[in-house]
Amino acid sequence: MEPLCSLPPARRSLTPVLRALRLCLHLLMAGLLVLAAVRDRSTAGTVLAAVMGAVYAAGAWLPSVRRSQRAAAGWLAVLALSWLALLWTTPEALWLAFPLYFLQLHLLPARWSLPAVALTAGAAILSYVGHGAALNPGVFIGPLLGAAVAVATVLGYQALYRESERRQRLIEELITTRAELAAAERHAGTLAERERLAREIHDTLAQGLSSIQLLLRAAERALPEDSPAAGHIDRARRAAQENLAEARRFVRALTPPDLEHGSLAAALERLCEPGAGPRVRFSVSGTPVELPTPYEVALLRIAQSALGNTVRHAAASRAEITLSFMDASVTLDVVDDGRGFDPASVRPSSDGGFGLPAMRSRAESLGGSFTVESAPGQGTAVAVSLPLPLPLPAGAAV
Repeated sequence: MEPLCSLPPARRSLTPVLRALRLCLHLLMAGLLVLAAVRDRSTAGTVLAAVMGAVYAAGAWLPSVRRSQRAAAGWLAVLALSWLALLWTTPEALWLAFPLYFLQLHLLPARWSLPAVALTAGAAILSYVGHGAALNPGVFIGPLLGAAVAVATVLGYQALYRESERRQRLIEELITTRAELAAAERHAGTLAERERLAREIHDTLAQGLSSIQLLLRAAERALPEDSPAAGHIDRARRAAQENLAEARRFVRALTPPDLEHGSLAAALERLCEPGAGPRVRFSVSGTPVELPTPYEVALLRIAQSALGNTVRHAAASRAEITLSFMDASVTLDVVDDGRGFDPASVRPSSDGGFGLPAMRSRAESLGGSFTVESAPGQGTAVAVSLPLPLPLPAGAAV
């Protein structure tokens, strides 16, 4: 059981229920002290009731009692001694055991509060008998029932408080997660738009300028040396070449951030950095060649998606990414030793995510092939192969 004095002072001060309970406890203690002094009508009883009231007021006023368990325990000990002295004087002090139960349960840890409540109830019973009261069930039931009610009340309140705190933490986590998801979606949308623009520029503007260069070169070779159109064709070819270079700069500027500061191999190697999930190893086979930007983007995204599936679904301990350069193609293999699955059971995702169908579509859009080999309990191998583009004449490649 968590003592209320262990809660942060700011949080306690902002708890309306706790403020109301504390006020009720103050009023109950004051009323019972006045009742004990009035009914006893002795000077000693009145003085001891006043002393106990002063001790109680000091503890309620001192901030250290609310912030320190040691100070609270010391104050409770002094308060209990003053109560025992009053109890020795008059049996009317018996009723003050009830607010003492609440104080002990609130301010002491469980290993001390429950024994303290039991001792307080025992002292109240013995005092009542010691003052000459006849033995009857009410002598025992009254203090014990009051102790049970106090324990149930405090335990119930603390359980409700912990549940409220847990729900508050869940709400805060939900709000944080929602904000992170929104930021991730915006980032993913930005990257997707950058990739789309890069593909459009490459597939339309850059390829068109490259074709214009080839046609102008052919026309230049077909003209006689003294043709007056040769100069115009040469200037047009140079303008097309300059605009092609500008288009290529746009494509490079719109590539994914992982490819901005290094090659495809370097970006794939960064995917293998240690983190949550399986150990991943990266290797390159063959002689690396420069790839068009759409090829690098497609291979990087497929590797990210395949590795993401491995982390989320495969429960694998090891994975390997292999980039292979061959004479006429470039291939990417992502293999893991996870639980595997039945590829025939895969269906297109409803949200358009980068699942297996999306990876296949990305590879086939570049004229490549995409295969998946897997079986339950036998791991998964994802392979994509893209044909290398034919080399263009110098100055015309994009």
